[in-house]
Amino acid sequence: MRISRRRFCLTLCAATVAGCTGARVAYPVGTTLYLVRHGDRTGSDETLNSRGQARAAALVSALDGLPIDAIYSPGLQRNLDTAAPLAGARGLPVTRLPADAMIGATLIRNARGRHVVWVGNKDNLTSIWEALSLPGPVGLEYGDLSIVTPGAQGAARVERRRFGP
Repeated sequence: MRISRRRFCLTLCAATVAGCTGARVAYPVGTTLYLVRHGDRTGSDETLNSRGQARAAALVSALDGLPIDAIYSPGLQRNLDTAAPLAGARGLPVTRLPADAMIGATLIRNARGRHVVWVGNKDNLTSIWEALSLPGPVGLEYGDLSIVTPGAQGAARVERRRFGP
């Protein structure tokens, strides 16, 4: 079957656009995501306040006994400060990922078959939630912990917890 050059180019363009729109991502078997918003801060301050520092320390206990292979975060200071106590307790580095429109696909690609923590912000947590077609509302409050695991027939299952002061 012969495909015209024009049709080929149009198909290639359409596929490229679909890949750049944050399209849905299949949830891989054997993968666990721990999704957390950074700790509390005051106003638009980039650093954690005392409550946020206490919450960051409490994340260590909240994930105690759960396997963690990697910790990811965008490079914002409040996210890195939230992840730091957990990284220290587990002896893991915090790997920075750009929180762009493709963060859901990027995170799943890096997490495939592993147990990973994402310490993020409202916008990128929402992007991840939508890309993975996760059920229910996004956990966006300080102290929300969403544990995402494979569910029935390839769908993801979400367990919601709270932690910190």
